[in-house]
Amino acid sequence: MREKKSRFLSVIQPAETQEQAKVALEKIRGQYPGANHHCWAWRLGDPPLERSSDDGEPAGTAGLPMLQVLRGGQVSDLLAVVVRWFGGVKLGKGGLVRAYGDATRLALELLPTDRRVPTSLLRVELPYGHLGTIKRWVHPPAVQLVSESYGEAVSLVLAVHDHHRHAFEESLASLGLEACLDGDG
Repeated sequence: MREKKSRFLSVIQPAETQEQAKVALEKIRGQYPGANHHCWAWRLGDPPLERSSDDGEPAGTAGLPMLQVLRGGQVSDLLAVVVRWFGGVKLGKGGLVRAYGDATRLALELLPTDRRVPTSLLRVELPYGHLGTIKRWVHPPAVQLVSESYGEAVSLVLAVHDHHRHAFEESLASLGLEACLDGDG
């Protein structure tokens, strides 16, 4: 992307940890050593750990706008870097905010993403009489049946989104049942 003779290049890399993000950032800096700025933002984990850097641009004109784009895209586990080669014409604070935000937005629009939701695998042992009730509570993707086995009692392994887990466990308790984390997941 070009803006008033300055050239902007966006790079988005997967990163699940700060160490991975730092290594990726240094690699990008090494690939473009002649650039004037290597501004960046990352969101890691859930809830996301967020950091950004203006790398010499006026405070709040590069890293923060990039971070806001990542927040708006509801993405995590990635590093966004915008590399700038100064073209001799100052953009002003508003122009920098727009340029860094737009560069990040354009790269994010091209990025294939996967939706991941924190999930727990729960094992529930239950008598046959409760099987129909529990199976009616299975509503993918919030609660999914992973496996089932039948013997003297029924054993179910369910993948439950973490934000539904407490309510699901309360519903089990109302039947006199409890779930334990499944160690096989």
